[in-house]
Amino acid sequence: MADIKDLFEAYSNSELPSDNGYIVSIFFDSNSNYTRFEIISYGNVKDIYTNDEGIIFQADGRKLFLLYEPISYAQKQIEPCYRDDRHKIPYRFKELDIFKTKRQDRVYLGKEPVDTYTSFTILNEGGFNQSFIVYKDETTADTIAKTILMTLWKNLKISKIDSEKVADMVKNAFPKLLVNFGFDGN
Repeated sequence: MADIKDLFEAYSNSELPSDNGYIVSIFFDSNSNYTRFEIISYGNVKDIYTNDEGIIFQADGRKLFLLYEPISYAQKQIEPCYRDDRHKIPYRFKELDIFKTKRQDRVYLGKEPVDTYTSFTILNEGGFNQSFIVYKDETTADTIAKTILMTLWKNLKISKIDSEKVADMVKNAFPKLLVNFGFDGN
């Protein structure tokens, strides 16, 4: 499996890839199991530095968003792009692949990544939120999918079978993250 490390620790130790890399950020809601994931590929790096908000990547990025919405979420009828900042992802329902778990929770995965040009910020970790750097090798997609699987299964208590299906969705979408930077998929 590809190496995976805490993003902020890797930054502090000067271990971030400066040419291209992958980031997985997980944002847990403090009042429920509602959880947002960002899977980011980046390239064309000009600089990486910190400020009060987090780590700034002066680079091009491609972000794929995944959202876990428990059945108890009260605002489920609102398009994800119009929700409050803690619950928002930049997609309408028609732009998402939807997976319904056995217990009727929903998992949404963007059909297409969102491109960011010139820079993007990875917010400081707070509460249980986490960000990881995943180093590029032939198993990067597997490592990212396994990180999603373990978070859904162990942290959010989704069945292992449902978690594996979502991880497969992520792995199948992974090639879409590679297009902008000339990555060869390995």
